[in-house]
Amino acid sequence: MKKLIDTSALLEDLRRGVFEEGALSVITLIEVLRGVSEGKRESVKSLLEESYAILGIDNRVVLAYCELYSELRKRGELVPDADLLVAATALAHGLTLVTKDRHFERLEKHGLKLELRS
Repeated sequence: MKKLIDTSALLEDLRRGVFEEGALSVITLIEVLRGVSEGKRESVKSLLEESYAILGIDNRVVLAYCELYSELRKRGELVPDADLLVAATALAHGLTLVTKDRHFERLEKHGLKLELRS
């Protein structure tokens, strides 16, 4: 497991029927499941949990988040909390973040490894 797959990349993969090995943040799991109808939510959740390692918000993630937040706040470059938690998860676990969202680029200078898709 070398990659953390963000919501934007995961949704594109699912639409195309492509499976990419990696992990998901619990934030990505929540973002995907909130868009799934109630009748299908449990089965989609089970499928995602069987297909990917789901990484929660542990102490390493909390500390990485706080460090990122402080640095970005000083510069007036805040990122939405959910995305900052996903980035902090990637940093805390030493994973490359796979995403389509360009605003993650500003976190590369803080050590985030990024695979940006178009």
